[in-house]
Amino acid sequence: MLEGTGITADEEQVYRLLVRAGEACADDLAAQLRLSGDGARAVLDGLLARGLARRLPGGDGGDRFAANPPDVAFGPLLLRGQESLDQARAAVAELAEEHLATARRRDAGQLLEIVTGGEAIRQRIRAVQLGTRSEMLWFCRAGHVAMPSEENDEEFDMLARGVSYRVLYERQLLEEPGMIDNVAKGIEAGEQARSVPTLPIRLAISDRSVAICPLVPRSDGITEPTAAIVRDSNLLTALIALFESYWSAAAPLLLSGGVAVTGRGTETGGVAVTGPWEGAGPATALSGDERYLLSLLVAGVSDKAIATRLGVSMRTVQRRIRDLMELASAETRMQLAWQVARRGWLT
Repeated sequence: MLEGTGITADEEQVYRLLVRAGEACADDLAAQLRLSGDGARAVLDGLLARGLARRLPGGDGGDRFAANPPDVAFGPLLLRGQESLDQARAAVAELAEEHLATARRRDAGQLLEIVTGGEAIRQRIRAVQLGTRSEMLWFCRAGHVAMPSEENDEEFDMLARGVSYRVLYERQLLEEPGMIDNVAKGIEAGEQARSVPTLPIRLAISDRSVAICPLVPRSDGITEPTAAIVRDSNLLTALIALFESYWSAAAPLLLSGGVAVTGRGTETGGVAVTGPWEGAGPATALSGDERYLLSLLVAGVSDKAIATRLGVSMRTVQRRIRDLMELASAETRMQLAWQVARRGWLT
């Protein structure tokens, strides 16, 4: 029963006998356990070396031996056993990782899994999100393969748990009815949102360890959509790099809210616009709606969609854009977008 401490079966027998007898000589132990005299002495030497027994002053019958207290004697052995067990666990984990890496090199199925069917893809997207611990990255393109953005209730649950969401929206997607409102709800819940003119693929990446990438859409109304589940590999690394490159070049999408923008710095809750243009004009305040309008304008959202979101007429939106162009000394909307980025109005 004590093999886990590193002692042999004979050593355990002798130790137990010493515990019961209190003390004994080598010949007594040999007789009771049917060992040779030399065998008993060898076992006692092992117990002495491990600190499990001690030698008592000898009498006429030779040296006698007693057991040391078990709780004291076995403490170091148990500690060494635990250290050995921890080392064994680490070695097993290292071997498991090496085995998995070998399997991945020999079998692409360990790296890439194909999921077919809209419902199956929806279930995997939900499962991946619910298993995320720190960060989700998304490419959201116009249209959908398996699950519309507005049905992704898991995002709000995970945001509430502290999971970070960085989402890139394709411009055409923002033109879909109700989509801007849906994006605004996500931003309000904590989502970081940006927009780009186009995205190359649909993509979701969880904790930089697994990605879901739809492959073939159901374009003919008959063919089932498919998606690839990509695990730790150079392919996953490339997908993460693709996301980061688009994210760095994207325009931020902001919530409407009061913000003061001046030519001399930042007021409380404001955005500084100091720079090479400082002193070009009087201090100017941008309202939250104007800042929000700029974020939608830079994202490429149409005047009509902006007007609907802000609850004003298209004429009002166009007038506000002209005012902002005048403020930025821009003759075109493209120049306005450039000035917005240059002055950090959406930072």
